[in-house]
Amino acid sequence: MGILIICAILAILLPYFAKIPVAVAMNKEGGYDNKHPREQQKKLTGLGARALAAHQNCFESLSVFAVALAVAFGTQTYTSLVEWLAIGHIVARALYCVLYWANIDVLRSIVWALGLGCAIAIIVVCGV
Repeated sequence: MGILIICAILAILLPYFAKIPVAVAMNKEGGYDNKHPREQQKKLTGLGARALAAHQNCFESLSVFAVALAVAFGTQTYTSLVEWLAIGHIVARALYCVLYWANIDVLRSIVWALGLGCAIAIIVVCGV
């Protein structure tokens, strides 16, 4: 269960780590506009725009992973397979960000699917 909790914490923190390149890009565009950050973010291009998309996608994936972990905790399924799937999800999500920033689109999509697959597999394993 400890590994699942660590993965949950990492999944929660990942969107905030993914925000760092967004903030850097915003800072390069005349300084970080803390009064209207979303308006400034809409104007980002290149790496800044990709970093913003990766940041937002981290929040989107968090809900899927949270459901998977809730199923694991609810069914008390703490097997090594579930733990490895959770680790796989976290690794895939971190790699997804790096690939998005680097503009490697096809591999990024494959890694996205692997991360989603890990979360879905947790639910399936817990239901069997």
